[in-house]
Amino acid sequence: MNEKKRRPVPLRDALGGFLQRSGLARRVEQASAVDDWERAVGPQIAGVTKALSITQDGTLFVAVSTHSWMTELSLLEPQLLAALNRAEGRDKVRKIRFQLRR
Repeated sequence: MNEKKRRPVPLRDALGGFLQRSGLARRVEQASAVDDWERAVGPQIAGVTKALSITQDGTLFVAVSTHSWMTELSLLEPQLLAALNRAEGRDKVRKIRFQLRR
């Protein structure tokens, strides 16, 4: 029973340490692209889309309400990528895959 007594640490610090040690911190940061979608694209596009997920290789999946919007957004992909990738400190979104919302 020679255990060292440890002081309590804030949950934020404990969780942050765990994410770093487990290698998940990068993925959690990368997933913030899903939350940033509405801010990056603005209210008009956000109203007809929903960011769903992002893969490890940086592919963002986005649900779209209609085929016509899907076509339009495909043409805007370079500008959308630029807006998403303005965020500092996370891996870049490399491509966007649009799928019809069901």
